[in-house]
Amino acid sequence: MGENNIDKTFSMNVEDREIVINRHFNAPRTLVWEAWTQPQHLANWWGPKGFTNTIHEIEVSVGGVWRFDLHGPDGVNYPNKIVFIEVVKPERLVYAASDGNDDSPGQFETTVTFSDLGDQTALTMKLLFKTSEERNYVVQKFGAIEGGNQTLDRLSEQLAKM
Repeated sequence: MGENNIDKTFSMNVEDREIVINRHFNAPRTLVWEAWTQPQHLANWWGPKGFTNTIHEIEVSVGGVWRFDLHGPDGVNYPNKIVFIEVVKPERLVYAASDGNDDSPGQFETTVTFSDLGDQTALTMKLLFKTSEERNYVVQKFGAIEGGNQTLDRLSEQLAKM
């Protein structure tokens, strides 16, 4: 009976630690996947409006690393390191994101799902942070929600060119 009480009170609620962005694209899933995983396409859209990026390395495979710098319109450079945890082509990517420093605030895990809608794709991007404080930090300091939406706007523009 005690075990049932523990099961009933245990909660895996992560809503206060995550950011979820949903988007539909007028492009087939294979094309959206290619835009998300190929450096020649990523270089054209990754990052919020006004940002550019320099990709130093990318290997989209389990354990693979994607290192890049985002260059802000204000001249500030933001180092980024992504380590791929799960790669299921063309359905799902899971990766850990950070600035490359193990103890920096704002590290998070991202799950991106690409749902096939024929000639369209539904994309869901979930960013999960260790704590609600870290989530709030990136929302307030870096505008993570607006930045995520702007980045996906730029992806939509890139897909139209492919």
